[in-house]
Amino acid sequence: MTSSLSRIGSANTYDNAVRNISMRQSALSNLQENLTSGKRVVRASDDPTSAANAERALNRISRIATDQRALEAQRNAIAMAESTLGDVTNSLQRFRELVVSAGNGVHSNAERKSIAIELQGLRDQIFASANQKDTNGLPLFSALGSALAPFVGPQATPPDYTFNGLPGQAASSDVAIPFTLDGDAAFMHQPARDGVYNTSVSTIPSGRTLTTDGVTVTNASAVTGASYLIAITNVDTTTTPGTTVVSYDVTTTPPGSTAAQVAPGYPSAQSASIAVAGMAGLALTFNGTPAVGDTLTVAPSPSIFSVLDNAIKDIKEAPNNNGATQAVGQALHNIDIGMSRISAVRGQAGDLLNRADRITGNQESRNIQLEADRSRAEDLDMVKGISDFNNQQTGYSAALQTYAKVQQLSLFNFIG
Repeated sequence: MTSSLSRIGSANTYDNAVRNISMRQSALSNLQENLTSGKRVVRASDDPTSAANAERALNRISRIATDQRALEAQRNAIAMAESTLGDVTNSLQRFRELVVSAGNGVHSNAERKSIAIELQGLRDQIFASANQKDTNGLPLFSALGSALAPFVGPQATPPDYTFNGLPGQAASSDVAIPFTLDGDAAFMHQPARDGVYNTSVSTIPSGRTLTTDGVTVTNASAVTGASYLIAITNVDTTTTPGTTVVSYDVTTTPPGSTAAQVAPGYPSAQSASIAVAGMAGLALTFNGTPAVGDTLTVAPSPSIFSVLDNAIKDIKEAPNNNGATQAVGQALHNIDIGMSRISAVRGQAGDLLNRADRITGNQESRNIQLEADRSRAEDLDMVKGISDFNNQQTGYSAALQTYAKVQQLSLFNFIG
């Protein structure tokens, strides 16, 4: 009986020793895997809560990376659009310089036509820039959506140029900026907002002058976008000696109605400076020596391209210095308005690029925070890990030595 109990005790001790070795070997293997990977949580079963937190952080980090790739594409498109507007501004500045030179009184008609040819090249370059596409083949100035060529023209029927799209600037979000700029705001004009009108004067004989200032908006709510024909009907220099009174008709189209106007008298020895009445919400002054039969045509210019086309046509077809002076004055006035519109949209592009930089900075900070969250959830404290590994290795060695002692409890070892 005693012998049987001894054998059972020996077998139990042997089984416990084997089980202890197996457990310590498994624990040592797990610690070695943790040290190799540098992670405390290698699989979800190691720590389900930490594994879930780490997975959540990784998903958010991946989403940030995706947003940043999209933002970089948006940034490149807006940067390209801003650069294109810079090229347009430079071309307009060059156009303006040539227009000024065309107003030089020493130029002949042939020389003005030569200047008009160079102006035409600049106009074509500006129009091509307005329809510029990004690296993906999408228009840079498509606003809220447009055809592949947002700007169409010149067309035979008014308006001569149109924006083939939906005007407006797309809004930014917390992680993105628009891909495009509002081309309608940059290149198209609105009569009430911008007051861009081209005024042409009938041929004035040599020895007499008649020119106009640029049209200005005095009451935007009253502006209708109509065209006007101003015809001088009477120049009275006899009723009041020494005073000249000019009468004129203003025909508005549409609807085609005509209103007679009489300007205040001015000294006959001086040139006239007459503010035109009868143009709804608009102000215009003509200067010089008007005569019966002189006419002035005032028509809205729906786009910067219209302004350039009118400048080229009026300079090229100017019959004399008076016509050239009128063409140059109108062109400079309207080009300056157009350049201010382009500069405003270019400023919006700069704001969008600054916003993209701020978004990138915020995303980088958020990415660092999420990486810290992920690290806290699954990364291994290497100092603690090495210490645990050494402790486990010591325990494993002790278990092996214990097993060796258990093996010596055999009867054969005793007999030997």
